[in-house]
Amino acid sequence: MTKYYVDLNSDLGESFGAYHIGQDELLMQYITSANIAAGYHAGDHNVLHHSVKMAITNTVNIGAHPGFPDLQGFGRRFLQVDPKEIYNMIVYQVGAVQAFAKLYNHELNHVKPHGALYNIAAQDSERAHAIAQAVYDVNPNLVLFGLAGSELVKAGEKVGLKVAQEVFADRTYQPDGTLTSRTEDNAMIEDADEAVSRVIRMVKDGKVEAVDGTDVDIKADTICVHGDSKQSLAFVRKLKKDLENHGISIKSVGK
Repeated sequence: MTKYYVDLNSDLGESFGAYHIGQDELLMQYITSANIAAGYHAGDHNVLHHSVKMAITNTVNIGAHPGFPDLQGFGRRFLQVDPKEIYNMIVYQVGAVQAFAKLYNHELNHVKPHGALYNIAAQDSERAHAIAQAVYDVNPNLVLFGLAGSELVKAGEKVGLKVAQEVFADRTYQPDGTLTSRTEDNAMIEDADEAVSRVIRMVKDGKVEAVDGTDVDIKADTICVHGDSKQSLAFVRKLKKDLENHGISIKSVGK
């Protein structure tokens, strides 16, 4: 009998200053990997420290979530910067999260780029390589999270990193395997039952239906659950329960 395993990750630590975003404390109880904002697209030094402590308390893998320096746009707007600058952005932000983990004698486990940086790295091999090389140079034992089948996954493998191919429970896909832009009306999946059903198929069958009705081959090592919506907590509870009911074990990536 085939055994299925998948990691559950969430983008957390995205509050900053007087602004509170997400349900981090509650979500930490259900996920296996936390991608913690490093202060560029969201987060700050206080939130970062608190988020690392929460992850340790809940035995959740600590990951860095670097993005473009764009608080106003939440890192979802593409900035025209060259690969060398992207390399430095990654080193800077990964180093910040790693430093707070070190305070508690914990190791950073993984790196997942955020928003527009993640999306451009899925398609642009040069920028994908800059990210992968930066992660490797900081720590070659880190796991690189990237969109399943993307240029970022290929770049990570090429430089010698362990990679985790990521799928999204609440996003729709294009026929080429990329995510539908958030600017499109059909970018998000609101129905929890539909989202869970799609995830189960991705994990067990390696397929996802694109917006045009065609099937796309996909590999699911880790599932992203967004933490910044009101339905996040109820959804992650349902997702975890339904996955386990379908014989899919929740297991962290990297350890």
